[in-house]
Parts: sequence; C-alpha cells; structure tokens
Amino acid sequence: MTTKRPIHSIACIGEVMIELIANQDGSARVGVAGDTYNTAVYLTRALRGSDISVSYVTALGTDPYSDRIHAAIQSHGLDTTCVERRAGQMPGLYAIDTDETGERSFSYWRSAAAARQLFSPGGTVSFDDLNRFDMVLLTGISMAILPPAIRAQVIAWAEAFSAAGGTLVYDSNHRPQLWEDIQTARDVNTEMWRRADIALPSVDDEQALFGDASTEATVARLNGIGATEGALKRGEEGPLDLSGTHVFAVPPEPINVVDTTAAGDSFNAGYLSAIARGQSPLQAMAAGHALAARVIATPGAIIPE
Repeated sequence: MTTKRPIHSIACIGEVMIELIANQDGSARVGVAGDTYNTAVYLTRALRGSDISVSYVTALGTDPYSDRIHAAIQSHGLDTTCVERRAGQMPGLYAIDTDETGERSFSYWRSAAAARQLFSPGGTVSFDDLNRFDMVLLTGISMAILPPAIRAQVIAWAEAFSAAGGTLVYDSNHRPQLWEDIQTARDVNTEMWRRADIALPSVDDEQALFGDASTEATVARLNGIGATEGALKRGEEGPLDLSGTHVFAVPPEPINVVDTTAAGDSFNAGYLSAIARGQSPLQAMAAGHALAARVIATPGAIIPE
C-alpha cells in the first residue's frame, strides 16, 4: 500500500452555480452553491485554526454572475489560485423547490457552463497544478460535466496522484440527467471507485445507479472494486463504515429536517476535516453526521455560521 503524505492542503474540484431558492410566495432568493463547493465551504469552517488550507478548483466566465461566484468563493476563505476565468463564458444556474417534508427537487440550466471546459485547452489550470495538494475531492457531478476525453485524463491523473501519496476522495453524487447514458455513468464511477483512497457514496445514489438490491450488496460491490475505506451515507440511519471495522451509533436526539440540500456535501466536509486532523474513521463519521444534522435543519445549501 502506498504511504500517504500528511494532509496540509485540500482541493475540491467541480462546478459552482447560481442558486435560486423558490419561496412559497412565488419569489426566489439568489445564492451560490454546488456540491463540492458546499463541501469546501464547510471544510474551511471545520478546519479553521488549523494549518490545513482548502482550495477550490473550477472554471468561471467573465460575466457579472461569475464575478459574484468568485467573490463568494473568496468570502469563505477558500484559495482561488486554481479558479480559471474563460472569456465569454457564463456559470450554470439551478433552482431548488422544497416539499413539506424538506425533500428537494432541482431544475438545471447548465449546458453551456464554463466549468464544463475545466482542464480543456485554453485554460490556466492543469493536472500538474493538482499535484501540489495532499487531498483532492471529486464527485460524479465533477466527472459528468466534463467531455469524455477529459474524463479519461482525470481518471489517469487520479491513479497517478494516489500512487504518489496523495489522498483521493470520491463521492458518486449521482445526477442521471448529467450523463449521456446509465452505462457511461456506471463505467466512470466504477473507475473512480477503484482509485479512491476514501469513498463517500450515498446508498440511494449507488442503488439507483447500479441496481443494488440491499445495503449489503452495495457494500460488497464497492469493496469488490477496491472502495474499502470511507463511509456509506444512509441518511437518518447514519453512516456505515466501508471497512467494516467501526460501528457508528446514531445519536438518539431527533433531527429537525427543514431542507436536505447539502446533506451529503456537509457530511463529506465533517468526515474529511476529521481525517485531515488525524482522527479515526469513527470520529470522522460522528463529525460528518453531526454537521449534516445541523445543515438540514436550516434552509439552503450554505447555512449561517
């Protein structure tokens, strides 16, 4: 097994979008969000006071909404060295509608988003730039928005990064509408699970994508392709340690579910912040579950501190 270097720097790769949160009176609030961006924001909060830096990696346009996103990234203390700007491009946009149980649905306008060109010719961020980080997080959304040729390059880079002592983190975070077809989604996610040093899947995503008949089948499949470290997110049932070594007991206090947006993203942040600080997987699961419980009790992806 490759010896992993200590974690002093973390990079989260993906897409930041303009977020519209629908109000019951027909109006909407404008925000800034995205799965790995949400995780990055919560990581900076959880790691405040440590010597661990958090960077965000994406591509933005040069329009006012891209300026708004860039300012938001900076406002949370994230390093923006690997945020590239592409002339004439714009960010994606999505709207959230939440039902009476707190469950949300999404509508997207992102087909021409600048983030889809990340790592493509003409940009300023390269795979070499990623090698300076000790831990790197990608998700299925990060992969789905990229062209097939760039995905293949990401997979090759991921293998080399992990082999060189970096810690590769992956979360499938499955969004069917982003993929060309289900087989492509299965193939790409399988290749990333093979390379992940820390796997942070959600049971509902994995079962929807791979058709697993049970939680046990999901764990067996993931373990069989090499994803043996990390946690399977199961909502209110609490996380399940993929190594089978640690058993997390869900706290008895009930959770007030207002909005499940960023539940998995915030769990990832709590989990990874604990691992980065040298804590155990059991402590990491506890930190992830506690942070997610706080986030889903408040509307929106990024809750006030």
